[in-house]
Amino acid sequence: MRRAVITAVGAYLPEKRLTNADLEKLVETSDEWIVERTGIRERRILGRGKGSAYMAIKAAEEALRKRGLPAEEIDLVIVATVTPEHPFPATANIVANAIGAHRAWGFDLEAACSSFLYGLSIAADSIAAGRVERALVIGSDKMSSIIDYRDRATCVLFGDGAGAVLLEPTTEDVGVMDYLHQADGSGCAYLHMKAGGSVLPPSVRTVRERLHYVYQEGRQVFKHAVVQMAAVSEALMQKHGLTAEDIAFFVPHQANRRIIEAAAERLRFPMEKVMINIERYGNTTSATLPLCLYDYESQLKKGDNLILATFGGGFTWGALWLRWGY
Repeated sequence: MRRAVITAVGAYLPEKRLTNADLEKLVETSDEWIVERTGIRERRILGRGKGSAYMAIKAAEEALRKRGLPAEEIDLVIVATVTPEHPFPATANIVANAIGAHRAWGFDLEAACSSFLYGLSIAADSIAAGRVERALVIGSDKMSSIIDYRDRATCVLFGDGAGAVLLEPTTEDVGVMDYLHQADGSGCAYLHMKAGGSVLPPSVRTVRERLHYVYQEGRQVFKHAVVQMAAVSEALMQKHGLTAEDIAFFVPHQANRRIIEAAAERLRFPMEKVMINIERYGNTTSATLPLCLYDYESQLKKGDNLILATFGGGFTWGALWLRWGY
């Protein structure tokens, strides 16, 4: 059976760090409050004049360099993002042109924090079907561009970053094995951006009323994220007769350490088998999952079973069973 397997991982993180001490100067908060409720100690911030494409290019170039593969060999580029370089053209097209992937077609995928996992599934299916030979799936978000640093509820959570994976075909028993994805549009009320789209296009009023920032009702998002991330992961594992003992690592979306711990407890994963880097990066939205794979790459061995799980605004959520390929 032909499958898609990850053959390289790349990442980019801005040098600038926004610490909890820095946030104490902006809003009424404290390092203790932030760490207790989120697990975050610092997050990375990309400077002005650079956007999601810049980070995506850097991450993609590292993945290609590690694999020793020229960009001309890439057939498909998917950029998962909620902060595209422009409303159009697609950030994926900008990235493909910049790295020299001139044979590739591509597009942006926006499903909030689930964007990368959805994109990984689509690229894997394209390779498994024989439509594509090699694909780059990149999660890249400059969340600092849509965060209100007067809003204590959201400004402590998010950071900027990008992660990229290179997918190639294999007939070995590794790669993307299966996935389950779901969505519930009623969740829009709890996590969204009020303006900037076709209903409320940018205007003096929308800018003055600060409607171009992330809006979140934390309690509702927390409750749904824990339940749904755990439920879809459990359903996927049960479908294939997998138990926690069969899984090398649980790779959850890095939204909040308490969400991660609660989901892991429901699935009976000990914390030593859970990938966590939220304390250093915060919630990088589409980039959290590939950044976890990047940070833990040296601990993975060929054949390791991973369960990737995510939950995002809208609501969107899903889980993917990945068997590591190198």
